[in-house]
Parts: sequence; structure tokens; C-alpha cells
Amino acid sequence: MIEFISSITSALENDQLFKITLAKPRLKNNALRNIIFRPVEINGELVWNATFRSKTSDQVKNYSANELIDEISTNLENHFYNADLYLSDKKISLLQSKKGKIKVLTKNEKHEIKVEQHNNKKKRLISESAPYLNDLGLSSTNGKVYAHAQDKYKQINKYIELIAALIKSDTSVNKIVDMGCGKGYLTFALYDYLNNGLSINAEIKGVEIRQDLVDKCNLIASKNEMVNLNFDLGSIDEYKIMPSDMVIALHACDIATDMAISKGLEAEAKYIIVAPCCHKQIRKAMGKTESVLNPLLRHGILLERQAEMITDTIRALILESQGYEVKVFEFISSEHTGKNVMISAVKNVIKNQNALQQISDLKAEFGISEHYLESLV
Repeated sequence: MIEFISSITSALENDQLFKITLAKPRLKNNALRNIIFRPVEINGELVWNATFRSKTSDQVKNYSANELIDEISTNLENHFYNADLYLSDKKISLLQSKKGKIKVLTKNEKHEIKVEQHNNKKKRLISESAPYLNDLGLSSTNGKVYAHAQDKYKQINKYIELIAALIKSDTSVNKIVDMGCGKGYLTFALYDYLNNGLSINAEIKGVEIRQDLVDKCNLIASKNEMVNLNFDLGSIDEYKIMPSDMVIALHACDIATDMAISKGLEAEAKYIIVAPCCHKQIRKAMGKTESVLNPLLRHGILLERQAEMITDTIRALILESQGYEVKVFEFISSEHTGKNVMISAVKNVIKNQNALQQISDLKAEFGISEHYLESLV
């Protein structure tokens, strides 16, 4: 065993490329059949990629040179009898018997060991070096996103990817209103993508109720010469919206999302995109009925989740009744944010004739008198 492991150590010390396979499980009921280690380069760093093969599936994990020796030693002592080390000019085999006999065989033979290239760095639609990211406090002056801002940076790019997939090659998206835009992270990114990425002469208006954020965002837009990006002080419900191509509201709390959808309908927007936050109105409105679903409402956390589903389902149905094609999907993994549902609506003229009856049935099932968006529409 020591002789075999020392051959691996020597190869590492001499920068020799090699491949290793571990086989012949010690236990017959072991689902793992073998492990294959091969050299790969990930973002410029040489690591050892291990494929754990079982009868039903494969799992993959990467190891540094220091971790590799421990991983192989542990597996040979506890899980596998045999191993083969493939070098460019030889194969060294470790053979162990069930009675504890061990021998090492060396055979001179040629092997071509290649380093696979695994570049995990995803190409982002919004570059780390975008100067406004620094102004927004997400990146350093040398264009690197801070560690604490990585989740927000991923969220920004995921958002732009979704917008890109939604509008495709539609260059008529010229007037956009972002309702409740907050600190403007996504507003700036959308302006950058449309105007610089797609060369669309888009005008974006951010609407925010906090004066300090409006002032800060206008200052950053001016500094970065984003001439068609402006931020207005105002609430969603009182904002006088003009005809627009796209209306957005990301993480507008509770009925503010309904207000934004209503504004999108008023503006006759081709695209309405919302990522809801909080669902208090429907949760409070849900009453006792004779429904078989009542056990779902007995526990607070289940009631909350059910209220979220009902709220967003009715929002989708109302949009469909107004002639929109609607999708409800995960905005970004809940690993990065709990506010991870997005509703996208694209006007297609065809109205869902059954939507209003479906809404009525849902309300009756859960003892709901009215969804707030109904009163607005």
C-alpha cells in the first residue's frame, strides 16, 4: 500500500500527469462500483476530477493535489481492493486479496494522459467591470464584485437573462417603467443591457417612494451618462403612468405588486414582469369553509405558503383574462433569495375565457371574498 501511494506522491512532486481507477468493492452490497480520477484544469488551476460510479448514477467531485492522496488512501483501506495508476510510460497496479495479501505490479506501456479544460466561469450579460456596479457599492474600483455582493450580482444577471429570453429580438421595447425600483440594481442593469447590449434606444423610468434613493440613483445615472434613465419620487398607486412597452415591479410588498400589475394594464404594456413579495392580503382574507383542503390551513407556515400560491395563481388568471400569456417560475434559487417567484406576462390578445370562473371557484374553495387586484381591474 505504501509503495503504491508513494508512486502517486512521486508523480505529483514531479508534475507528472496520471489517471487512477479504484475497483473491486470490498462489500458486495456497496452501490459504488468504481472511482476514476483524472486531471482537469478549472479556471487555470490543475485539480483531480473524481467520478464515483454506481449502478444507478454517477457523482463527480474535484480534489486538489493535497486532498487526492487522503481520498485514495481512505478508499483503498475501506472500500476497494484494487487500483490502477496510469502514467505516460507505465501502469502500476495494486492488487489486494480478501485474506489481506497485497502486491504491486508494474507494466511498461504507453498512455496518453490529457488535461481536460473545465471553464466554470459563466459568461455574464452584465460585466463585473460595469462602472455603475462600483457606484452602487457592489464592486471595487478595479472592476471586481465584492464577495459579499456575489449573490446580488448573480441575481442581477439571472434577471437580465430572463428579460433577454422574454423579449428575444424585439427591438420595440423602448419605454420601460420600473415600479418600486429601490436601490436600482436591476434598473441600471436593464438599461445597460438594452442600450449597450442590444443597441435599443430605451428610456427607463424608475419609480421609488424614498427620496434619498431617488437622488442617489439619479446621481449615478448622470455620472455614467445614462441619459435616458431617470428616477422619480412617488408611490406605485399614485403614479400617473403613460403608455409603456414594459412595466416591472420586483419585490413590491403585498398589494403593491397588484398595483404595479394594474399600472401595467393601464399602460397597455406588452410585457408585465413582477417578482412578488409578501402575500398578506389573501392570507387575511382566507376564511373557514367546508373544503377538504382545510387541513392545509391549520398550521401557520402551511397557511402562508398556500396564500402565496393562491395569490399568484389569481394574479396569473387575471392577466390571462386580459389577453396575456403568463408564466410563473423560479426567478433565482432560494439559496440566494427567498423572494424567488417571478410572473411574466406577454400580451397576445387571446383572452382566457375560463379565467374569471376559475378565479371564482378558487375564492369559493378558500372562503375568499375578493383578491385586491380584482378591485383595481
